[in-house]
Amino acid sequence: MKIHCIGIGGIAISALANIYQQKGHKAQGSDTEASEITAELKKQGIRVFIGHKATNISKNIDLVIYSEAVPKSNPELKEAQRLKIRCLSGAEALADLAKDYFLIAVSGMHGKSTTASMIAQVLIKAKLDPTFIIGTKPGWRVGKSKYLIIEADDYQSKFLHYHPDILALTNIEEEHMDWFENLDHIFKVFEQYVGQVKSCVIANRDNDNIVKVLEKSKIKTKFYSLKDKEAGELKKILKVPGNHNVSNALAALNVARLLGINDKIALKALSEYKGVWRRFEEFSLKSKEAGELKIISDYAHHPTEIAATLQALAEKYPKQKKWVIFQPHQYQRTFYLFDKFVEILGQAQSKFGVEKLIITDIYTVEGRESQAIKQKVNSQKLAKAINQEWVVYQPESSLVDYLKTTAGQWQVATIMGAGSVYKTVGQLINSFPQSKIDEKKQKSKMNL
Repeated sequence: MKIHCIGIGGIAISALANIYQQKGHKAQGSDTEASEITAELKKQGIRVFIGHKATNISKNIDLVIYSEAVPKSNPELKEAQRLKIRCLSGAEALADLAKDYFLIAVSGMHGKSTTASMIAQVLIKAKLDPTFIIGTKPGWRVGKSKYLIIEADDYQSKFLHYHPDILALTNIEEEHMDWFENLDHIFKVFEQYVGQVKSCVIANRDNDNIVKVLEKSKIKTKFYSLKDKEAGELKKILKVPGNHNVSNALAALNVARLLGINDKIALKALSEYKGVWRRFEEFSLKSKEAGELKIISDYAHHPTEIAATLQALAEKYPKQKKWVIFQPHQYQRTFYLFDKFVEILGQAQSKFGVEKLIITDIYTVEGRESQAIKQKVNSQKLAKAINQEWVVYQPESSLVDYLKTTAGQWQVATIMGAGSVYKTVGQLINSFPQSKIDEKKQKSKMNL
């Protein structure tokens, strides 16, 4: 089968392309620009077109998979429809693939990538040889067993395409409010999703909204909580900091138990878990003037995630001079959750010991957000609303120079956000040529 993937540079769609290629199909695809992901795809023998053109679609293509971010006006999608080629969204394609597997899905507004990767590591340690598709690097693996682990996303209610055998449910709260109407709408969608589970839900009892959603459910449920005795043991053995990671590990441990994996094996696997790309990912730098410095790259972009990362930061570096650089992700999220951002970020110093908070430009994808919403909110307004002298706005274009020239005033800089701000990490590392970064160690954080 020949498969064309529109938006192949995204983590989820690139994972699907890789898996189909590994299964003996011929995969190709396109994206708006070249990236690390498209370069890696080419190394795997997958053809990548840069730019979307109708001529990229030929009659001999059997299936077109498109990212949900691709507009209906995309010339390749329109050409595929004209030629009556079967077209599936990324979630639809993944659901189609999952029919041949025992499906373990991880859902919730936060913690999906970490929890799914923890589960994957446990299954690999137990020699169950799983396949997985996770929304971070490494994003995929093809195993030989019946088990498939996926990160099932709530955005656009995509997870309704799936019928998991086991569902790990991490948390439910207001998120993606450009899609969901209100919290009641979120509850209804999650209730429908839970009703599609075949065997069991592993659920976080510490989240009141999850408890509420599961009140009416007849599906078998196993709750976990930070109050469980296992939480203390996990706190001692985990290499990744923060109570949120203890909670994620509890979910993984309970999935393992459901599959009959011995606790000794599961706990050993979790003790060896080193994290994944952009989840409290640490880099060490050395400056002749400022000495040893730490850079932490983190994906947090929702108020709850920010609080979790700040708690982990305070826990791991209680005495160091800590700066936080935050890039809001999308104007819509920033507008809908503005007050919550102000509340959480405003506590960064008093509650978590952050000396300075730098807010940089909001990340958005051109054409996906209206001008009306862009006029209602910006990073300067967010910094002003927090109204603290230790909170400043800094343009993204000057971040690297600013952090380089202030090195020594900070010892730990946490660069936080789901957008382009992650590039600052590499640029900053390159600004300290005397630093020796162990690239092999950084590329093998997860033992998968």
